[in-house]
Amino acid sequence: MLRTVNRVLLGVIGLVLLVFGGSVLAVGLGLKPPSWWIYDGPGDVLLSDARRTRWRAEGWWWPTVIAVLAVLVLLALWWLTSILRRRRLGEVLVDTGDGEGALLRGRALEDVLASEAAALDGVDTAQVHLKGRRTAPEARVRLLLEPHVDPGTALSGLTDQALAHARDSAGLAALPTKVRLRAAKHRAERVS
Repeated sequence: MLRTVNRVLLGVIGLVLLVFGGSVLAVGLGLKPPSWWIYDGPGDVLLSDARRTRWRAEGWWWPTVIAVLAVLVLLALWWLTSILRRRRLGEVLVDTGDGEGALLRGRALEDVLASEAAALDGVDTAQVHLKGRRTAPEARVRLLLEPHVDPGTALSGLTDQALAHARDSAGLAALPTKVRLRAAKHRAERVS
């Protein structure tokens, strides 16, 4: 969802900037703009002297302009960092025991954890995402449980089997995990 919102917002902003920038460039190069356009030609300005200096003498004008621009810059920086931040862990550093290390793809470990968790009794589906640093990964597990299973049993099976295998095989001292459990809802069926 967030990825779609980012793409749509970037597309709209890019389109607006392209239209206005292209129109300014076209008028500046001597093309005749339509009659409804905001300025007439290369000698025209977007803001006249009267419009530009209209609020200069007011005491609230410059603090308001600076505050609005500061908020826009902060929002743009927040948006940029949220886009550039990696959502998933790309690789996990595995201790090989000889002083060296090997890199394990994060997706491979996620897939193995998800398949082992889905194989547990009473688990319908499992999703696993790794976050954190490659030397200290953290797991986010979502389990969809069948209606008859006890959540405590499913959680202990996940902890004792799937997470223990992943932790041991990757040579990790700890694998902090957040687990979300949800019960599967089955549609009512008619019995004849």
